[in-house]
Amino acid sequence: MSRLIFLLRLFRMLALSLLLATSAAHADEASALAQKVYDRPNGRDLVTQGRMVLTEKGRAPRIRELVTYRLDKANGETANLIRFLDPEDIAGTGLLSIDQADGSTDQWLYLPALDRVRRISSDRKGGRFVGSDLYFEDLQERKPSEDRHRLLGKQTENGILCDVLESVPVDPDNSVYRKRILWVDPATAIVQRTDYFEKDPDTPSKRWLLRGKKRNQGYWTLTDSRVIDLTSGHETRMVIDSALYDQKLPAKLFTSQALADENLESEYRP
Repeated sequence: MSRLIFLLRLFRMLALSLLLATSAAHADEASALAQKVYDRPNGRDLVTQGRMVLTEKGRAPRIRELVTYRLDKANGETANLIRFLDPEDIAGTGLLSIDQADGSTDQWLYLPALDRVRRISSDRKGGRFVGSDLYFEDLQERKPSEDRHRLLGKQTENGILCDVLESVPVDPDNSVYRKRILWVDPATAIVQRTDYFEKDPDTPSKRWLLRGKKRNQGYWTLTDSRVIDLTSGHETRMVIDSALYDQKLPAKLFTSQALADENLESEYRP
């Protein structure tokens, strides 16, 4: 009897060891996929020109023209600038985001009507950017190390058999979202869909969908995407009409002082 008990215990130990090893391997695979998405080639810098289209039931679509700039710095920082060009009530408004190497982000908003630049507080991660379905957090770069990752399986999205990746913040206070689930094309590392979970861990509050992409200067450009508020049905569509990579954008464009003077950007626009 004692030998039987010994064998049963040994079997349980081996099964547990195998389970732990398998779980660790899956976690490593999930983290590797998240890193692959983060590292997808996107040029040293990028300028795009396009449109933000806001749609809600019972109202005509509101169209905003905008230009964006991105610069990857050698020290691990990434700078992003969004500038609205039209219509008149929002023209000149700009948002500057500086994503630090340690994962923190500094953001400044320029409002022409007030003619001043103000810093965005870190507790406004869930604030809506200019009435869109994009939160200020959505316009920040999130490093893979800030989340725990888990593979949920495979599922077809946008006509592509995707790896389904769950990402949960390591520090719950570091995100407005409790978790995100991403559908990733394993061949290109391009995310085809993202579901965002805020209050309810089982029901997404927002959904991002990729609807168009094309090759440009050797890089994939996401030309048509949508963010949908799953409660209200309000939708924000982002369309890129032109994109220019590797123009050697100067660092001086990405300062809070330059944010108040869009004339500095004129020679770099598409």
